[in-house]
Parts: sequence; C-alpha cells; structure tokens
Amino acid sequence: MNKLIFTAALLLSVVLFARAKTSQTVEQILIRMEHAWSEADVKKDAATLNRILADDWIGIDFEGTVMTRAEVLKQVSAHAADTATESTVLGEMKVRVYGNTALVTGKETEKSRYKGEDSSGEYIWTDVFVLRNGRWQAVSSQSTKIVE
Repeated sequence: MNKLIFTAALLLSVVLFARAKTSQTVEQILIRMEHAWSEADVKKDAATLNRILADDWIGIDFEGTVMTRAEVLKQVSAHAADTATESTVLGEMKVRVYGNTALVTGKETEKSRYKGEDSSGEYIWTDVFVLRNGRWQAVSSQSTKIVE
C-alpha cells in the first residue's frame, strides 16, 4: 500500500512540475510576443503584426474605437504620419494561462501621435491570446490611457 501511495505521489509531482514548466514557457513566449508587437508598432512592421494578430482579432483603443486586424494592418502599411508610435517602453507584464487561452496585462510608456494629436503617455492594457494550430495569436486587445 505504501508503495502505491508513493508511486501516486511521485506521478502527481511529475504532472504538477510539467504544468508549472509549461506555464512558464507560455509566459516567456507571450512576453516575447508582446515585445515583438511593441517593436512592430514602432517600425510599422506589418509582417510581424500579421503573424501576431489572429484573423478575428478585435482591438479597442484608448478612445474607445473598435478596430479589426485588417484595419490595423492597412493603417500600418499606409505608414500614416498622423498615427504613429515613435517609441514604447514596456513595463512589467502579468501573464495568466487558462488552458489554450491566456491573458496578458501590462503597462507601457509611449511617445506617439494619434489622428494628428500627441497621444504620448502611460497606458495600461490587456491582450487575450488563444493557442490555435500550435501557435499563440492575439484575439482581443484593450488599451486605456492613464490620466494624470
């Protein structure tokens, strides 16, 4: 009986360790994706954004405007000067994984223009990722500007 209990405890430990290691790996992947996304916004890199954003991605910006992936990619490809991010510094991020879905929340400071107006400042945001066909993709985003 003791051998059975020991074996069960050992198996449980292995499963829990594997889950913790998987979550850590997912966290690292998503944080790297957030950094790549931020850099792509600055560089107007539509190819990177195309890879990160799912076909059905929906974003809500700090003014409450709802955008689709197609609209964002069109805006980036147009290299519009009236809506551009000059620099972004990402702060601490928190990743929470729920099976094939993950939430990433974070804070950033950016120097930017939006529709011709200075939109520089601090923002908090949430991105929702889903694991599809073996890779993580953003399916939803929301950003809020912190008012001083």
